[in-house]
Amino acid sequence: MHYYLDIETEGIDKDGNNKKYKLADFKNGYTIIYFYPKDDTPVCTQEAYEFKEAMDKLNKYAAVIGVSSDSIEEHKEFKEKHKLNFILLSDKFNKLKKAFAEQIKPASELHRTTIILDKDGNIIKYWEKVDIDGHIKEILDFFETK
Repeated sequence: MHYYLDIETEGIDKDGNNKKYKLADFKNGYTIIYFYPKDDTPVCTQEAYEFKEAMDKLNKYAAVIGVSSDSIEEHKEFKEKHKLNFILLSDKFNKLKKAFAEQIKPASELHRTTIILDKDGNIIKYWEKVDIDGHIKEILDFFETK
């Protein structure tokens, strides 16, 4: 079992409610986890908007989770302001980030990284240093050719 699946963190569900999560909670299907630097900054907001707009297509394949070190309060404001329709996790102490960095590349700093997990929690695809232009298409192409 992958230990990152059991790291518990606080999050905001798609409806804006506080909830404790473990990635193991999502083992019934694929999970898209995207790490981003900071709520409500220009590029991070554009990235969140891209995920929001593609949610109907993405949810055919996977649950979507955004992760940053922002607080729950910051996540709530970000989610409400931009009407985001997916889960945001607060990785305040970078436990998830470090756990995935060890799996992907020991020296990696997950600055803007997207990871896809299968139902068993295995990393089946990831993109580091994501260029948000066209990234949603890359994700959809991955699932459509799988």
